[in-house]
Amino acid sequence: MTDLPLVSGPDFPIGIYWPPPPEETTAQRYQEIAAAGFTFVITGNYLDDGDIIGWALKQADSVGLKVIVFEDTQLLNLTRWFSISDDRSVPMSITMADGAELIRRVETVYGVHGSLAGYSLFDEPDYAKFDTVGKAFQLVRQQAPGRLPYANLLPDLGRPTGDYPNYVEQFCQTVQPALISFDRYPLLPDPGSFDANYFGNWLDIRDAGLRHNLPTWTYIQSVGTNWYRVPTVAEMLWLINVSLAYGCKGIQYFTYWQPDPARGEGFQPALMDLNGRPTALYQGAKTINNTWLRPVGRELKPLVSERTVHYDDPADPPRVIPFSPDAYVADITGDPVILGQFTSGAPGRWLLVTNRSFSDTSATTLTFGPAVSAVTLFDPGTQTYRPVRNASSVTVMLPAGGAALYRLQ
Repeated sequence: MTDLPLVSGPDFPIGIYWPPPPEETTAQRYQEIAAAGFTFVITGNYLDDGDIIGWALKQADSVGLKVIVFEDTQLLNLTRWFSISDDRSVPMSITMADGAELIRRVETVYGVHGSLAGYSLFDEPDYAKFDTVGKAFQLVRQQAPGRLPYANLLPDLGRPTGDYPNYVEQFCQTVQPALISFDRYPLLPDPGSFDANYFGNWLDIRDAGLRHNLPTWTYIQSVGTNWYRVPTVAEMLWLINVSLAYGCKGIQYFTYWQPDPARGEGFQPALMDLNGRPTALYQGAKTINNTWLRPVGRELKPLVSERTVHYDDPADPPRVIPFSPDAYVADITGDPVILGQFTSGAPGRWLLVTNRSFSDTSATTLTFGPAVSAVTLFDPGTQTYRPVRNASSVTVMLPAGGAALYRLQ
């Protein structure tokens, strides 16, 4: 599974969901996506038949994007409309042989495109769907071993207390995925309001990823609905950097194109509005992706999350791990931050310092411990590390939602 598209290789996967609709599936539109620093597209937005999905793959071919195919008719039959069982008495079921034929059909149609990365087999499955999703993953591994089988998990909302870790664990054991992806949108309707349980959700996903040696992906909020607000650019950056601090290895934007009002969920303009006009969020994402996320993601992708701790968190959110001194960071003073500490197995550590605020700048002083003899700061512009003058302490100045990456030797 380590050689699968998007999961393998040095590039950090940055994806979009809800791409341009069929009438806007053009080379120009896909060039806009690539120019904004995205590396892959998940189909949707009524790209739901073989002809238009194939056309989207052709546009992606021309600009170097990868594509995860979603909502193709064969894939919907494989997992959403039917269950997979060799017991023909099971209602609304298909056999494993039937499922293998469906995978062969999508491979025949889409496999000619170099942009094809994999197949999205279910979005937000519940327990009842795990067996079928697991069998679908098995079929992709057998019939299309070079493709990424993908599913995205529910967030920790509305489940009994303590059940969510079991939900994620059962998914990992039953489905045997190549990665763990989930969505949660914590920026609530009132300006400045925030769902602090977001951190606990990330904690459970992080723990499962480490336990099963799987990369973890997430969706970040890039649209508003009846239930959450349109983010600012700083808030999008903050969601990305919090996710990176929790060990995230893939970022997906929900959504790229504004979903149609007829869907009834009050969707507001996203990176693109309904008429295909770029919004301030498109320009913001373009800057974030190209000047920060792509370079820093390449640094963090091969590293292992060692610990994620909060210093002086103003919300005192449940279940987060408060900062405690170790051999690398002995003390912290100043404004609240989230620290993600990473290792590569070799001596030394990487430290991502994320501003806890998505609305204010921060100034925080870190005092390093006895294990640290030299400190360097990652420069995303040159993709190199430059020495920090004082190896005993550093004051980190961050914009709203910003972060800085240090290497501790």
